[in-house]
Amino acid sequence: MAETADIVNLRRYRLIRNAVFVWLTLVVLGAFLLRIPRIHILEHTARNLYFHVPMWFTLMAAALVSAYHSLRYLQSGDPVRDLRAREAARVGIVFGLLGLATGIVWSRFTWYLGTSLWWNFDPKQSFVLIQLLIYGAYFVLRSAVEDPEKRGRVAAVYNLFAFVTMPFLLYVLPRQMESLHPGAEGNPAFSDITHPIMRLVFYPAVIGFIGLFWVLYTQRVRLALLERRLEMRKATMLEPES
Repeated sequence: MAETADIVNLRRYRLIRNAVFVWLTLVVLGAFLLRIPRIHILEHTARNLYFHVPMWFTLMAAALVSAYHSLRYLQSGDPVRDLRAREAARVGIVFGLLGLATGIVWSRFTWYLGTSLWWNFDPKQSFVLIQLLIYGAYFVLRSAVEDPEKRGRVAAVYNLFAFVTMPFLLYVLPRQMESLHPGAEGNPAFSDITHPIMRLVFYPAVIGFIGLFWVLYTQRVRLALLERRLEMRKATMLEPES
């Protein structure tokens, strides 16, 4: 327990966890109760802005945390850094999948309303899917290497590569192509969607979901540290006495 206590400040964790839950409760209440302007095409589905877009900000924050710990692992060889990189990527993928799912449902009842389409290979949707597959390969790669040190180094290098691709896949390349996303093809620009009354919820939602990432990430790190401690204890017990 000492290792966990040293690395994870439980008092700070519980304080932030409770604050995040209260914060997100207020965000959800504001998302559904505050009146919003009637935006062409989007109508009341615009409320999905409070959930869909913050998922991408959270994915990026998680990727940044994961890449930071991968870099520190390459510098120090500390296995806890590798563990933190893995858990940040794992939680980040969950938010990425939620962002993709909320986007698919949103587009089905706006862009593709009156059709049977759920997916039309919009550039942003497609590049997001590629980005998530790149991070999925991170875990496949980890499972393919048995030696812990070699696995940590290979995974760290690949993780940094995955992080570098993110700005291009989620921002640069989609902006070079025609897209149904805000600002193109008759859809309102993002600045039009984020009417002042909606910004009262949107920006707190971004902060709240990134806070939720931190809570889930810290829980995963605590669990992984306990599992590591148990494995080390078992290995010690199985060692032959000299």
